Amino acid sequence: MKFHKEGYASLILVLVFSAIITFIAHYFFPTFAIAHWFAYLLSAFLIITILQFFRNPTREHTKSENLLIAPADGKVVVIEETTEHEYFKGPRLQVSIFMSPVNVHINRYPISGIVSFFKYHPGKFLAAWEPKSSTDNERTTIVVKHKNGTEVLFRQIAGALARRIVWYCKEGDVAEQCGEMGFIKFGSRVDLFLPVGTKLNVKIGDVVKGAQTVLGEI
Repeated sequence: MKFHKEGYASLILVLVFSAIITFIAHYFFPTFAIAHWFAYLLSAFLIITILQFFRNPTREHTKSENLLIAPADGKVVVIEETTEHEYFKGPRLQVSIFMSPVNVHINRYPISGIVSFFKYHPGKFLAAWEPKSSTDNERTTIVVKHKNGTEVLFRQIAGALARRIVWYCKEGDVAEQCGEMGFIKFGSRVDLFLPVGTKLNVKIGDVVKGAQTVLGEI
């Protein structure tokens, strides 16, 4: 188990805060054991929360040119045919994965190929399970073109708690299946838009793991 690089700033802030409240507890309340224990417990809770949120577990990746691999940990909350207006401007099969604060929040490429489109959209911070979060929230849009010509669009979508989306890609980059594409902090959602008729291996309510679970076939 490793600690993800995106968590270092948050960990430093929590450590500084913990040191301050522990100092306050001992300096201003030297005889109150309750104040000391409160500072210890709060510090431990915050540190453990940051460590688990930014964990980067070692995993065996599932890779195949013909398979679509989950780009994130979480629960499948949407599977439906819809119209994708930004890039394809036509019908697509949408699959959405909701990431709770306890999930690993690393985002990965579901297929290999070339990043043919990228755009960042500032926006709102509606709850990630709200239908309008796909179009109104802060988000990124990434399209990867497979060598057989199939294009898969996926979006990182900020939630009510997720106030920072991180991405490591730009147009023209080579995308390696299961390679890290980005990170979303503190609860979020990833939407995928696939060709209509894509054969899926998951259903609504299934729990998936990034870089491991097979979502479907290309």
